Amino acid sequence: MNNENLSISYNKLWKLLIDRGMKKKDLQQVSGVSAASIAKLGRNGNVTTEVLLKVCKALECDISDIMEIVKES
Repeated sequence: MNNENLSISYNKLWKLLIDRGMKKKDLQQVSGVSAASIAKLGRNGNVTTEVLLKVCKALECDISDIMEIVKES
């Protein structure tokens, strides 16, 4: 897998929230992650591993359940 045109997608996270009947605000409250970090996730932006760990702990899931590497079109 060459690394050109690859990016991180958090679509799995948003699908998981929908499946659990949660909103981004709910995620922010249960995880203790800042609104700015939630916004970065919403833009598929860069966040720290600490943020990802807090999200995984709050949702009791694995990192692969909330993010994936995708080819950009």
